[in-house]
Amino acid sequence: MIKRTLHFGNPAYLSKRNEQLQIELPDASKLGDNKRSVPIEDIGIVILDHQQITITQAALAALLQNNAAVITCNDSHHPVGLFLPLDGHDIQSERFRHQITASEPLKKQLWQQTVSAKILNQAAILNERGIETDNMLHWAKSVRSGDPDNYEGRAAAYYWRYIFGASTNFFRRREGEPPNNLLNYGYAILRAMVARSLVGSGLLPTLGIHHRNKYNAYCLADDIMEPYRPYVDKMVCEIVDDGESRTFEIEFMTTELKARLLGIATRDVHIEKESSPLMVGLQRTTASLAKCYELKSRKILYPLMPLKKAESSKLKAES
Repeated sequence: MIKRTLHFGNPAYLSKRNEQLQIELPDASKLGDNKRSVPIEDIGIVILDHQQITITQAALAALLQNNAAVITCNDSHHPVGLFLPLDGHDIQSERFRHQITASEPLKKQLWQQTVSAKILNQAAILNERGIETDNMLHWAKSVRSGDPDNYEGRAAAYYWRYIFGASTNFFRRREGEPPNNLLNYGYAILRAMVARSLVGSGLLPTLGIHHRNKYNAYCLADDIMEPYRPYVDKMVCEIVDDGESRTFEIEFMTTELKARLLGIATRDVHIEKESSPLMVGLQRTTASLAKCYELKSRKILYPLMPLKKAESSKLKAES
């Protein structure tokens, strides 16, 4: 079941009553439509994006008990915090044990699959935008265990150089010029979704297969989201192509742009010939990862974007 994403960008009072999230919007009181409710079991993500939002302890606890992710934003409207449940699965301690004791060879093989899937999805986007991708397809099939040749880095350099057009001189960095801000916001939402799915599968989001920064509480989420990042990139490309972001001149995202990026949860993804909303696909991915840790499977189920027929046939022939 696809869960709802709720974004609060105005003053609000959030409380719980009869397993419902009660929402009171002071700014709408004059219109007579300032109160509404949403079943808590239907909520997957809540984004608190205003400094005058109050949420009760009962509401927060109920959201976390139902495996919802709660994201808090600062006064610049950038996500800065993430609340997740401590207990997300019936056999969580057993899955923690398998994850903690996973061997280095296993983690390197999982990272190989992750990098290959990410490059293939990046290639699909460039391919759709008319950019040559023979090198990307070659790198995707050449990734070795642990990616010692850093094909991920090579692919990223080529990908970001051309995704918005070579003439734009776009440079991907967190504090860079727009549309970096759109990418940052989309990735923050995606990261929360991945962390939520990991917890729901009984895994520790902190303990990664490749990312190891001791200051990063979501290393595994950052690993598993890599092949999903291109879905955010695709949305940002669509926004830029539509002219809604004023190309690279925008400084602040509108509510409409945020709402559009929040739609990432319902984007269709294809995993092993099955189509589903991205949030559901994430659940399949993290469940498959848990099986890998348990040595019941050797493959993470990642989504793959479709390539043009000629490119797809070439990749099949070279594999």
